[in-house]
Amino acid sequence: MSIDSLVDKILLSYKEFGSVNCAGPDSFPNRENVVTVLQNLQSLIFPGYRTAETFDAQNIRYITGQRVNCIITMLTKEIQKALIYEVSRNTDKTDDPRQSHCFTLAETTAVALINELPEIRRTLLTDVQALFKGDPAAKSDEEVIVSYPGLEAIIVYRIAHFLYVNGVPVIPRIMSEHVHGKTGIDIHPGATIGESFFIDHGTGIVIGETSVIGKNVKIYQGVTLGALSVKKELMDKKRHPTVEDDVTIYANATILGGKTVIGKGSIIGGNTWITHSVPANSTISQDDKQIR
Repeated sequence: MSIDSLVDKILLSYKEFGSVNCAGPDSFPNRENVVTVLQNLQSLIFPGYRTAETFDAQNIRYITGQRVNCIITMLTKEIQKALIYEVSRNTDKTDDPRQSHCFTLAETTAVALINELPEIRRTLLTDVQALFKGDPAAKSDEEVIVSYPGLEAIIVYRIAHFLYVNGVPVIPRIMSEHVHGKTGIDIHPGATIGESFFIDHGTGIVIGETSVIGKNVKIYQGVTLGALSVKKELMDKKRHPTVEDDVTIYANATILGGKTVIGKGSIIGGNTWITHSVPANSTISQDDKQIR
């Protein structure tokens, strides 16, 4: 079979089954572009750790400005695509979504994210400190920043969460699933997570969309904050648990349900299964499954 025949078969499948992201005003956001933006944002948050650039007092302003311009330009285009796609899905196909507010809103949101970065950095530094203090193997803040997958997942979550709460479709999920693939940590950008968040080891952690996590919470590998039901009609309901301040959840614990609240200061032992609320300062273990 000739190359032309093989190409014809592939093109025919495009025509029959669709799922082709052609360039144009109504195209879908491009994953590679979003990941590039995300990598630039991470370098802006912790400069000098992720790229080979050499910073000094003379060039740091130039490098930072160059990166900010690149992020705003690329992110604006991808947010535009996401918003136009969303408008197209919810309007008559004869309408021209380019006449909507999508273009202005996209740039405004991209700039707002850059404006929020100092506060995101402040919060992330509390996460770095939590990881350093909570892990005896950590030798310095810098080691945590450069090598801990738990922190990388948290960095991406805090960026994606800002975009999510500001109404950006699709792109927050692309970001969260990219870092999920790298770290094995799955944090939905819709979750609400307080500062000084500690993830140790991390692989296998799942934090659902409507989870609410307070300050100074520690979570170990394999923990699931999930839903009791995955029925589609529940998509707009609170399906995932609330974890109050100063809680520690050890490896492979599973906590389910939107009405489930883990009270402040509680300790949830490894391999436990919880579908009910737990009072403040409780301890639950796999052995006795009793609240103490």
